[in-house]
This record gives sequence, C-alpha cells and structure tokens, in this order.
Amino acid sequence: MRREQAGANKIVRKRKLTLSDRLLYAMILVIGILAGQSMGAPIQGTSMETVQETTLSGTVTMAGSTSMETFVNALAEGFMNRYPQVIVTAEFTGSSAGIEAVLAGSVDIGNSSRRLRPEEKAAGAVEHVVALDGIVVVTDADNFVRELTKEQLGEIYQGNIRNWRQVGGTDTAIVVVGREAGSGTRETFEAFLGLEDTCAYANELHSTGAVMARVSSTPGAIGYVSFEVLDDTVSVVAIDGVMPTEEAIREGLYRLSRPYVMVTKGELEKQCETVREFFLYLDAEEGKSLLRRAGGILPDE
Repeated sequence: MRREQAGANKIVRKRKLTLSDRLLYAMILVIGILAGQSMGAPIQGTSMETVQETTLSGTVTMAGSTSMETFVNALAEGFMNRYPQVIVTAEFTGSSAGIEAVLAGSVDIGNSSRRLRPEEKAAGAVEHVVALDGIVVVTDADNFVRELTKEQLGEIYQGNIRNWRQVGGTDTAIVVVGREAGSGTRETFEAFLGLEDTCAYANELHSTGAVMARVSSTPGAIGYVSFEVLDDTVSVVAIDGVMPTEEAIREGLYRLSRPYVMVTKGELEKQCETVREFFLYLDAEEGKSLLRRAGGILPDE
C-alpha cells in the first residue's frame, strides 16, 4: 500500500507544466481581460466623443457671400467628414441675399462679407464673426502702378481719373470693374471710399472669381477682390502706402478690410443641434485649421 502511494506521489511530481499548458493558460487569461474591458470602461485609446459624433444627424443649410465660397466649402466638407450622417449645403447668392434667406427661415445660416445693418439686427439677425478679410485693389499684371492714395482710388471709381497716366502709369484708359449691387464686398468698398451707389463701373460682376478673371484679362482694368483669392495673374495695389498682408489686416493697419460673418436668426442656443455643433466645430482647432488653409484670417491670432 505504501509502495502504491509512493508510486502515485512520484507520478504527481513528474507532471510538470508543458509548453502547451502554458499557452492554454495564457489564452484563457487574455480572453478574460478582454471580456472585462468590453463590459466595463472603454479601452484606452478610444473616445466616447467619437461615438457621439457618429450619432449626430441632420442638415445645415447656408446661403450668401460668394467671397466666402472657398472656406465655406472647406468647412462643409470637413464637418461632413467628422459627422457622416450630417448633410451641409451652401449656395453663393451674395451677402444680402443670404441674410434675407436666413431671416425668411429658408436657410440655417446666412454668410455675409459685411456687417449687419441695424434693420437686419432688429429683424432678429445675429452675426457671428468667423474670420477677417482684406479687400484688395488689383490691376492687370502688366500695370506697374503699385500704389494709390485713398483719394486717387475714389477719383478713379467716380470716373474723374480716366487714364493711368494721371496717376503715374502709362497712357492707358482705365477700365473700372466692381461687384454687383447687393454684394457685401461692394458695399464695404464703397463705404470705405464714401461712394455708396455712386461709382461709375464699366463692369459689374457677380462673383470675386469673375472680377479676377476680368481684371487679369483686360489691359488697364482695376477691380477689388478678397485677399484669399490673390494669385500672380494680377498686380496688387497698396493704399496710402500700406500693402494688404495678413498682419496688416489683423492689426487694422490695412484699412480696407471687413469681417466674414455667419448669421443666424436668433442666438445660437435657439438653433437646432446640428447648427450648434457646426459653430462649435468652427471654434475648435480642426475648424480653425481649415479656415487658415482656405485663406481666412483669424481675428484672435
């Protein structure tokens, strides 16, 4: 009997853990840990915010300024990428038309490249400044006049100065190009010169891009466009010795500037969830980064 017990004890002592046993125990341990994590707190590296983002759905509708088209489209695309179940649409009908649309309730946001008028505020419009812009005076690329005074610019747009020779240029007729009535860019430009609705335009065009195209292809042309669309097809004209740069615009040294405004009917807290989230996105670093890349100048930098 003792011999049998001793034999049994020897058998027990000989049964050491094999490699297969160890692997099996390790797998059971890992499965247990994973099961516990799936039932408890999120695994490190995931975010509850990401889950919430995927549940946001609805629409954001906008209309308004053609000058804001570049960065509005960039923001709309970025927001839809972040919230795949949200659809953002934008029409570019001019600042005044955008404000009228938001007050009529046909869109959520009216995009404006000018400040609101007192009567628009009285009707319930609320402005939210999202960026700054300089209105840049441009000529065709072959024009070597690089500076005008504010007074000279006003005389040109009233039709009193008709030839570039009168301001130090070549003997070339001046072709005065501007925006259409209702454009926020035009309203700001004319207010700067004190020439509201009295400018003598040869061409009144319906978008910033159209002004760029006309000026760049027309000898002797002069026009005004948004800072963000500048390229080497036109020449930039300094006003009173100040060139339009981001720093000069932000610091107010370049005086022909204006805010880019997104307008709601009523305060933000009264808007639907998707619109409120859209404005939060604008204020977050991702939205600000898109604004910068699209040429917007942030007022708080």
